Amino acid sequence: MTQLYEAHAPDLVRLALVMVGDRATAEDVVQDSFLGLYRRWERLKDTGKALTYLRSSVLNNCRSVLRRRSRRLLGAQEPPAASAESRVLDREQGKEILDALRRLPHRQRETLVLRFVLDLSEEETAQIMRVSRVTVRTNTSRGRTALERMLGEAR
Repeated sequence: MTQLYEAHAPDLVRLALVMVGDRATAEDVVQDSFLGLYRRWERLKDTGKALTYLRSSVLNNCRSVLRRRSRRLLGAQEPPAASAESRVLDREQGKEILDALRRLPHRQRETLVLRFVLDLSEEETAQIMRVSRVTVRTNTSRGRTALERMLGEAR
């Protein structure tokens, strides 16, 4: 479990960071996912699939965070205060891309993050998202088209 954490936690935090937008929450999401894996370790039939379980768990935990956040923000006028790391990211060149990514429908965003941030294959992405490879291709195509359109409008 320690080796798994050391080898993959940074990538999982990056995945969560792109999804939820702040480092502290992203780290919490990843910790919760590792805790869930630890609790289920004895029941895990194929420990070789632990990484796939973790990636799915991180995505599911991100979805939960975003749902809670949207419920909490309903009716709120201002967005939540950005963390220091988020403010630094906002100043970097990738701000427009991250903003556009966050505006995509969640399935397209998840697909693009898995494929291009974590550099996973279509097959690995399909397994994590529990969809077909055709769905991954469709979400990738639609997500890229929408990103290009949003980034073109921003200029």
